[in-house]
Amino acid sequence: MNNAHPTLVFIPCFSGAPWSADQLAPYGDLPVRTLRLPEGVSDMEAYADHVAATVADLDDYVLVGDSFGANVALALAVRQPAGLRALVVSGGFAANPVSGPFSVLARVMGKLRGALYRQLVLRIHAHRLASPFDGEGQVPWTEVDSRKLFLDNTPAASYGARMVAAFDADYVAALPRIQVPTLILTPEHDKLIGEDAATIIREGIPDSREMVLPRTGHMFRFSHPATYAGVVQTFLAENITATKPGDAAR
Repeated sequence: MNNAHPTLVFIPCFSGAPWSADQLAPYGDLPVRTLRLPEGVSDMEAYADHVAATVADLDDYVLVGDSFGANVALALAVRQPAGLRALVVSGGFAANPVSGPFSVLARVMGKLRGALYRQLVLRIHAHRLASPFDGEGQVPWTEVDSRKLFLDNTPAASYGARMVAAFDADYVAALPRIQVPTLILTPEHDKLIGEDAATIIREGIPDSREMVLPRTGHMFRFSHPATYAGVVQTFLAENITATKPGDAAR
């Protein structure tokens, strides 16, 4: 393992499930770490605290957050933690990303339990996650796969709590505090996240750039893991040196 490279810390999406071995494999021998989101937590700062505890032993790392995990990554990054070298956010948001009639429906969905959660909420959610490009990637993805991801990993109470956290969090005004190179990955097709979400992040973080991945959808981490990883690795190669800033002067 290349210990000269900062550890890549992968923060889960709304499902809470750690990034899978298949999603981490394209990073080769780079040092990586992932985690499971805590259950039943309705405050974004508490999620950031959880990630901060996970990286407490690292003095050199990169946060990679997908979707809900991107918001968690932003919540930690605005604190300007000492070890943070770069930030990658994909399909993410700095404040409530849901607008229009679905925002009202989403709040109701977060309160449903039992069969209504399993049979109604998760089917609606999986449909919102879907794109016409999900079957074209290295790992063809379907709405059935998205629903199973949540059935296997996301209790209804945690789903509802994360809805509250996502709706209540607002880091727009704090984005300029992020002073590390930042990559914003945006899928070409995304029915779940509002069109302005990536623009808000890009305009708020001083050293940031956005890349739109053509023919991908919100679940591109799952459907296009090699494509996703390749863009991340190129970004890191261009923005992170083998030594930390200041090491050469010691």
